[in-house]
Amino acid sequence: MAAALRSGRRCSLLLLPAATGPGRSGRLGSLGAAMEQPAALPARPGSPEGGAQAGGGGWLGALRFDNLALRSLPVDASEDGGPRAVSGACFSRVRPSPLQNPRLVAMSLPALALLGLEAPAADREAAEAEAALYFSGNRLLTGSEPAAHCYCGHQFGSFAGQLGDGAAMYLGEVLGSGGERWEIQLKGAGLTPFSRQADGRKVLRSSIREFLCSEAMFHLGIPTTRAGTCVTSDSKVIRDIFYDGNPKSEKCTVVLRIASTFIRFGSFEIFKPTDEYTGRKGPSVNRNDIRIQMLDYVISTFYPEIQEAYSDNSIQRNAAFFKEITKRTARLVAEWQCVGFCHGVLNTDNMSIVGLTIDYGPFGFMDRYDPEHICNGSDNTGRYAYNKQPEICKWNLGKLAEALVPELPLEISELILEEEYDAEFEKHYLQKMRKKLGLIQLELEEDSKLVSELLETMHLTGGDFTNIFYLLSSFSIDSDPSKLEDFLEKLTSQCASVEELKVAFKPQMDPRQLSMMLMLAQSNPQLFALIGTKANINKELERIEQFSKLQQLTAADLLSRNKRNWKEWLEKYRVRLQKEIESVSDADAWNTDHVKVMNSNNPKYILRNYIAQNAIEAAENGDFSEVRNVLKLLENPFQEAEGFREVKEDAEEEGASATAAACAQETRSRLPYCSKPPLWASELCVT
Repeated sequence: MAAALRSGRRCSLLLLPAATGPGRSGRLGSLGAAMEQPAALPARPGSPEGGAQAGGGGWLGALRFDNLALRSLPVDASEDGGPRAVSGACFSRVRPSPLQNPRLVAMSLPALALLGLEAPAADREAAEAEAALYFSGNRLLTGSEPAAHCYCGHQFGSFAGQLGDGAAMYLGEVLGSGGERWEIQLKGAGLTPFSRQADGRKVLRSSIREFLCSEAMFHLGIPTTRAGTCVTSDSKVIRDIFYDGNPKSEKCTVVLRIASTFIRFGSFEIFKPTDEYTGRKGPSVNRNDIRIQMLDYVISTFYPEIQEAYSDNSIQRNAAFFKEITKRTARLVAEWQCVGFCHGVLNTDNMSIVGLTIDYGPFGFMDRYDPEHICNGSDNTGRYAYNKQPEICKWNLGKLAEALVPELPLEISELILEEEYDAEFEKHYLQKMRKKLGLIQLELEEDSKLVSELLETMHLTGGDFTNIFYLLSSFSIDSDPSKLEDFLEKLTSQCASVEELKVAFKPQMDPRQLSMMLMLAQSNPQLFALIGTKANINKELERIEQFSKLQQLTAADLLSRNKRNWKEWLEKYRVRLQKEIESVSDADAWNTDHVKVMNSNNPKYILRNYIAQNAIEAAENGDFSEVRNVLKLLENPFQEAEGFREVKEDAEEEGASATAAACAQETRSRLPYCSKPPLWASELCVT
């Protein structure tokens, strides 16, 4: 899920896992040797042995496990750890595979605080070593019971059959200081029955991206799973980055993930009968007893108010549950749209049953506003493009509805979906957009059009989605021409340059290939439909037309055009703000509140691909300070961070080599974290 460039450029791509490569041996001290001890398979719940090879007597000894999911849902009787079909069960017992010399890349103290953990201030080195030991999977915490969750899913619109936790492991559920329950997972800890032809490992670049984005989303106020730690190692796996026969060796890395639950829509698809299109079926067909168990567990544990209100009528209870997850999902995707976040792989197995952002694969925050932006280089048809996310999430809810039959009749769930989803999305989206524009006093019908025209202006000018919204809080309704001109200069500086537009609209097909495709579309439409799509060809033709026009466009002409477009929209915005002021008695108080609301809803900092890439490159050279700096920055996305780039870890304390330190210094000397991306970032491909 990380980004990469071809032909010797910046590389950081995650594709389908390949075979495990040989681990690199090295000289380890006593701590390193302890870190390499395999973690044994824990005993079954209720057995006198408890968890085997358990520990955690240091600061992690405070964790209190209570593994309700394993007590409530069926666990596979087989302990065969190899890839296989798992029928009649929701979990399979597994064991993490040990890593060589695990060491901490970074940890999120706010996320770990959910578990009741507070890192000792006196001996940070020992605390980090303990975190690396246990959160790599090399040692089991007392009370943990590693297991992998079984689920299915519709991937890119087609039913894929059994999927499951192929690289993730449930460790157990930890009770927080207030009694709240948190499931903790290791992602990248090794083989499970659901690994298929893969190795169950994740690598440094993809793990850093997931770790940082999980925390970034939380601090943006968006429902999400959390990430507690990122631990890398000297163990290696082989990845063929570009599927071109040139594999590279990469370091195995593990992320500690935290959520109330990782159950997803696909968890209920394990009961699906044979699919008429793919011929695949769920591993637990005809096991409605397990579907009932799962519904009872999910609703009573995560929707207790619904369980209490409808305890005597399961159909009404299940309908209320489906209505609530429909509304949560609609609000979630509205939040994504309002920060320009693209998930990248909105398959049903990547949709949370409690309405969280889950499974950070080829995600991306949009830079230049493009409603058809595709963040996943593997999404050839644009199924999961930015502007399609709302309808895709609704489609996924439809598949969840099918998976709940017969416990919730389809005629009931389909009616709920049609009545609730679009209305909830539109309501939440407009409410959020009003806050982003500082419209805090009135709710007018014209607001929706104002938002649409703003986005159209962004699109026409290639405006940076995040930075344009952030700038608007400093717009003055004062009609002074000089102030307006100054503001237009700031706005247009956040629009795409001629060079950036040329990169964006550069034709992607060889002219001869395009010509052949066009001829084939006319002569043999059936064959053309098998190897290409009309939409892709039309998009390529539009790209060629735009690119041709750009050859004649000067920077001065572009600037003039952009100012004209923005001036036209700003006049409409000024009129709307004036209506706000006219409706209040204290204009100064309104202005203070107006700016405050805008500044708390328009982030200055997001996890742009180029920021993540710089952190990855430093980490791959042995310096983790940039990852830690970016993490701190993302914990305060709405605040100025003057002088922040000078706050960095001690290179000697990190044990970094001179080369690594030089690399980190180069990274820190690049653009400020709030800048539009550099030109090289347009070549980053996330897949």
